[in-house]
Amino acid sequence: MKIITENNNIIISSCSNFDLSQTFECGQCFRFEKIEDGLYSGVANGRLIKIKQDGDTVTLYDVNEQEFDEKWRSFFDLDRDYGAIIKELSFDSIIKAAIKAAGGIRILKQDGWEVLCSFIISQNNNIPRIKKIIASLCMLLGEEISDGVYTFPSAERVVKAGVEGIAPIRSGFRAKYIIDAAQKVFSGEINLETLAELEYSLAKKELMKIKGVGEKVADCTLLFGFGFCEAFPRDVWVKRVIEKYYEDGFTPGYFGKNAGIAQQYLFYYERSIGKNTKA
Repeated sequence: MKIITENNNIIISSCSNFDLSQTFECGQCFRFEKIEDGLYSGVANGRLIKIKQDGDTVTLYDVNEQEFDEKWRSFFDLDRDYGAIIKELSFDSIIKAAIKAAGGIRILKQDGWEVLCSFIISQNNNIPRIKKIIASLCMLLGEEISDGVYTFPSAERVVKAGVEGIAPIRSGFRAKYIIDAAQKVFSGEINLETLAELEYSLAKKELMKIKGVGEKVADCTLLFGFGFCEAFPRDVWVKRVIEKYYEDGFTPGYFGKNAGIAQQYLFYYERSIGKNTKA
């Protein structure tokens, strides 16, 4: 991988195992949208960013070297050796097929509070509606950083709004869970600043103190917001993979320390099969 700065853009070349489409469309984030082939726009790290891929070259627009090193290198998980992980995980035919379909996914290092709130919203929901609710929440309580572009609101702002205050986002039964999460985070009862320092099982137990946060939401939060790659969220797609292919041969530790990365490969793979079958 080679990284250069050109005209206040960061250009990453010879970057293997990094596909923007797979990374942004695998269900781990909800604020990036495809503008045209290879070009995405989204809000992360408190700003609007545009990023484009052409072959194995990725360009981050209007990003200088310091900002890239401080924020975006870790956000896109560029220092992790995904090639080595893929070799380590390629021990059965199903995961091999999933890697072939989705080997360009990288686990984004997103803001912990945003991920927690987003996956509470994701419960019993579909991706287009999740995105719509999150966009409404940001417009309602976030800060406008560009024309019609808003940051994700802090837990404090959500607490002050209360259940009635967030009614316009139409999150339904999830509203009371969003507020409970915001209250526990804002009060410090759940300390997101130190969560990553805990052992995985303890961190998961901590998140599950929040009303409405079960194992799946906790695992998604730990994987996408705090870098716990051993977390293995079991949504409907992944459960389908396990039931279809693994039967009795699957245990929680089956994929080891990189279970969360394997989960993303399997999730993307099973969804792509579903789409192709429908087509």
